[in-house]
Amino acid sequence: MAKVHPGRYTAEIEGDFVVFLIGMRINKLWKIHKWLPVALAMPAMQRAQLADPGIGMLGQQGWFGRTTILVQYWRSTEDLMRFARDPKYTHRGAWKAFNRAIGTGGDVGIWHETFTVKAGGYETFYGNMPLFGLAQAGAQVPVARRGERAEQRLAYAGGGPAPAVEDV
Repeated sequence: MAKVHPGRYTAEIEGDFVVFLIGMRINKLWKIHKWLPVALAMPAMQRAQLADPGIGMLGQQGWFGRTTILVQYWRSTEDLMRFARDPKYTHRGAWKAFNRAIGTGGDVGIWHETFTVKAGGYETFYGNMPLFGLAQAGAQVPVARRGERAEQRLAYAGGGPAPAVEDV
């Protein structure tokens, strides 16, 4: 079990970064022969990402269920796109296999969303949690470092003390 960090924390990460959400939805549970190959393709991609620290992925966490979600943090959209297109990784083959086997049939849904976050343009809070999310991808710091309140953390752009809430 992951070590819980008692107290109040936030995350810090230098520069811009990308949040990539990807997943699948099992639309027809009884068609396991359709959705199982899709579900099994993701762990191979994750292993490849984790095996190459220079790839640009900062961290990831996922949850499996009828709707599966994987949250990834990347240094840049260029790094993410390079991974998606590079034939040495499994993504291209998995994408082609999905389109051949599933296409627009509706048995399995897949989705992704990509967000570019500008330096300091985020707010996080973790209370009594193990390392999680952006704090795992970047650095976990005491909440007071970026501000005790969400408004303060949103206004804090790094490089100095968190602003007083009256200044926000």
